[in-house]
Amino acid sequence: MLSMELARKYARAIFELACEEDQLKEYGADIALVQQTMVDCPELKSFINNPNFPPEDKKKLLKEIFAEDLRPIVMNFLLLLVDKRRMQVFAAISAIFAQLTNEKLGIAVADVTTVEPLTEAQMTALKEKLERVTGKQISLREHSDPSIIGGVVVRIGDRRIDGSIKGRLAAMTADLMAN
Repeated sequence: MLSMELARKYARAIFELACEEDQLKEYGADIALVQQTMVDCPELKSFINNPNFPPEDKKKLLKEIFAEDLRPIVMNFLLLLVDKRRMQVFAAISAIFAQLTNEKLGIAVADVTTVEPLTEAQMTALKEKLERVTGKQISLREHSDPSIIGGVVVRIGDRRIDGSIKGRLAAMTADLMAN
């Protein structure tokens, strides 16, 4: 609980700086790059989060890896997190920053679950349809789940649209059991 509260405070701070600079998308790209690098390289994440290594070594490594790719304020933000021993909440900071950015820009994230990945044309058509229905700009996140048998399940916030075969079978079963 405490770590999520810390993550919110740090995310809000870097978000406000990005808004002041009018570079929300750019800061978001930098933060996403760092987060993806941590996911792609678990050794880096392990090193950065290990309290046995001195902060100076961690900061030196971060500078070597990201010096060319990050804006100075984002780099300073990372270094501050190292100094304050808060890098373990960076994933949460990244997620909260993305959420704040999406809210500010009027973007809704739609989680799309299918058995197999959708084609580019299907993704475009689905995105356009969801934008018409919601009145918001939509960002799609694809997921795969063979248990839905076929069709698609879309989740936008707390709203769920189940067009899967599994969902239809469950609805039919419920109807039959009710009669």
